Formats: sequence, C-alpha cells, structure tokens
Amino acid sequence: MTIDAAPRSTEPDRAAVAMVERLRSVLRPDQVRDTPTELHLYRHDASNLAGRASVVCFAETTADVQAVVGVANQFGVPFVARGSGTGLAGGAVPTDGAIVVSTTKMNRILSVDAVNRLAWVEPGVLNLDVSNQIAHLGVHFAPDPSSQQTCSIGGNVANNSGGPHCLADGVTSAHIHAVEVVLPDGSVTVLGGEDPEPAGYDLRGVFVGSEGMFGVATRICVKLMQNPPDVATMLLDFADVADGAQLVSDIIADGIVPAAVEMMDQLCLQAVEKFIHAGLPVHQAAALLIEVVGEPAGVAAQVDRIRELAGVRQVGTIRVAADDVERALLWKGRKSAFGAIARIKPNYYLHDTVVPRHRLPEVLEQVYEIAARHDLLVLNVFHAGDGNLHPLLVFDAREPGVVDRVHAAGDEIVRVSVAAGGVLSGEHGIGLEKRDLMPLMFSEIDLAAQGALRRAFDPMLLSNPDKVLPSPAGCGDIHSVPEGAWV
Repeated sequence: MTIDAAPRSTEPDRAAVAMVERLRSVLRPDQVRDTPTELHLYRHDASNLAGRASVVCFAETTADVQAVVGVANQFGVPFVARGSGTGLAGGAVPTDGAIVVSTTKMNRILSVDAVNRLAWVEPGVLNLDVSNQIAHLGVHFAPDPSSQQTCSIGGNVANNSGGPHCLADGVTSAHIHAVEVVLPDGSVTVLGGEDPEPAGYDLRGVFVGSEGMFGVATRICVKLMQNPPDVATMLLDFADVADGAQLVSDIIADGIVPAAVEMMDQLCLQAVEKFIHAGLPVHQAAALLIEVVGEPAGVAAQVDRIRELAGVRQVGTIRVAADDVERALLWKGRKSAFGAIARIKPNYYLHDTVVPRHRLPEVLEQVYEIAARHDLLVLNVFHAGDGNLHPLLVFDAREPGVVDRVHAAGDEIVRVSVAAGGVLSGEHGIGLEKRDLMPLMFSEIDLAAQGALRRAFDPMLLSNPDKVLPSPAGCGDIHSVPEGAWV
C-alpha cells in the first residue's frame, strides 16, 4: 500500500512549535522529544508502514498522559499511544503529524494479589516480565506472543494479543479484569473491575482490542493463572504438510485441547535449526510442536493418545522433551522463527489470518501456490490449534519490483483465508495494513455501527485516527517504507 503525502514546507509550523512548547510546560522538558532523528525512529512500528510524528512524549504517570491528551485537544492534533512498537499491522504508526504518547517508562508492576490471582500493572511492563516477576508465587500471565520478551502489556490489550498458549487459555481479553483509561477528552475512568462480573455494560471487553482508538490505557488489572503441575512437550514430524494439519483436527475432535499446537514447515525448520541446533527434523515437510498440561496421569494419557492419532496420519518421528531444558530449547526454536529467517533473506512480510481448522490443508496449499506464482519464498509457522496462520513472505527488498509482488501475494493470502470462512486477523490487529480489507468481512451497516461506537468514545476522532475502519478521506500521510529501507 502506498499513500503519498503532499509535499510539506520545511519552514517550522507555528502551531506545531506552540504545541511543543505547551507540552514542555505540562511535562518536564526531557519528556518531550522532537529532533528529526527521534521523530524518524517513531514514524513506524514493526510493520512495513511509516507515517509522520510531530513530537514524542514519554509519559511516566496517568497525569502525564492526561496532560498530553489535553494539549492534543487544545490544538486539535491527533495522538497515538505506543508501547514497544512490536505491532505488525501499523497500529502504532502516527498519522497526520500525530503526537506519539510513549508508555515505555510506565513499566511498574503496581500490586499483586496472590490470593485472588490478579495484579495491577502499568502499560509499559513487558509481557514476559510479568510472569518472571511473579514466578515465585506459582502463577503466570497466560498470553504469550512470540515477541513476549519485548512486547508490552498495553500493546497486548490494544491488539487483544494471543500466542501459542491461547488455544486452551484464551487470548488477552480473557485475562484482563479492568483497565484504567485516559479517554480521548482527557478524562480518566476505569472500565471493568476486580469483581468477575462488574455491573453494567462490558466496556472493558469493548476496550480490549480497540487498537488505541478509544483512549490510552494507563493501568491494567491482569488475571494470573496457576502454573500446571505437569507439562509434556512433543515434536512430531511429517513428510506431508497436510498430514500434520489433519492431525490437529483429529486431536481436537478426540476431545483433547492441548495448551498449544504449533506448526513449522520445512523452510522454517531449516532456518531455525541453523540458529538453535536442536536436532530439528529439517528433512521433513513439517513438524508440530504440541504441549499438554495438567495432572501427571492425565498428561501421560494424552501423550499416549496423541501418539495413536499421529500414527494414523503417517507421522515420522515423535520426540517428547526429556526435561525443562529440552522443552525450553524446542520453544526457543518456535519463538525464534521470525528472527531466524534472516539466514534465508534479509526481509519478511508476516501475515496473520485465521481459517477453520478443517480447511487448513487446502488453504496452506493455496498459500504455497500464491507464493510460487509471485516468485516468492514463503515460510509457514503458525498456531495450528486455532487455525491462526502466519505465512512469512521472505525476500530481499533491494531486488527491483519485489515489494510490489510481496504486497500482491499478501493481499491474495488474506482474500483466500476469508473466502475459506476465516477472518482478517487472529492477533496482530487490523491497524493500517488491513483497514481497507474490512469490507471483505463487514457490510456497510456493520462498519457504520463500529464507527458509531468509536465516536461514542472519541467524537473528535483524535485517538489513533485512520486505523481499522476504512474511510475515503482518512488516508493521512501513510506510505510504505521505500525499497531498501524495509523495517
């Protein structure tokens, strides 16, 4: 997608200068950054889209966020909250010279209630840090995106993130009790509560997954899950991708709901093995990483049953991690996949769609066909348990014309996924990347209803504008990163 901005004057904009001066008066001067280098760093997230920020504000408290939002309203300038910037759909890309509200310095775990298994955290706390800091209590925060070492809880809330273990435990919305929010008008409210079923509308549920369009989360009450008494991690390989995909449906149909079911195809296995040296089955077409948890007897029974079901699907070898060290190594392979592809090509474009489990084999076949037709390599690594596909189109952005082919192939992959009864996104969000594809799933009435809900929170449309909902006049100044500068 390329949406070019009109040429801009290099002369300082008086209103922009006044706004920055006002921000420096309501925050400390060191919290407000507007040098060209700093603005360049915050013009994009981890997607291939870039925009334009007018200023970056590093909030440290709820009051800081209120102050920034107040200035945004005063000057009629949009604002966008940004955590670690690991989003892949352009959700944190600033449009129209927006104010970027960075929450990375709001990184404290405020309180932990071990009895009721909940904790209040700030939005900039890293996902994995939550589990690491409460591990001594025998609990953890369940959502575990592949970027969990770097992604923030605020970003998880914005995108309703999932991860490998969302099959049994559910995505982020199932693990959030309450959210303190600075609304787009600058007021503060708490959506939800510590009680399991707070009175009134489920505005907490509305906010989770709203991609920053309804305000800025400043405190989040997360649910803590008990660590399982026993874990078994299995790696099964197949000569045919379809056999592995069919086994996933067989397992679920048999009444077993593993904690995680991940698939990696041959290209992925080869890239990862060169990185972690775990003895992965690099000569097979695909491998499933399956994890079952529970009481020891139940775990053993499920492992045995999965072995039986796999035998029907022409499984090659079955490897069960002997200890926590081997288990961690196998998971390192899965979660290192996106970085490991740099050994194949320097760039990748990662998609995120969901298809019904029983249609995984045919959709995967179409994905391979699309990539081949566009003369591209595709690496598949995904959450097979819930049909959440993550095809990575790997390429070298320096090759003339390759970026256009990548975007064309990506568009086709989304369309075949939706045509198979799937949805546009499983966990990465819509952002800018899939905004204009929303009509594939939603009617004009559906989109109007979603727009009305957005305006109920943000009548002035200042909070992360131009995202999710298509608008002919809402293109802003977003553009693809030029070839050779892919991010």
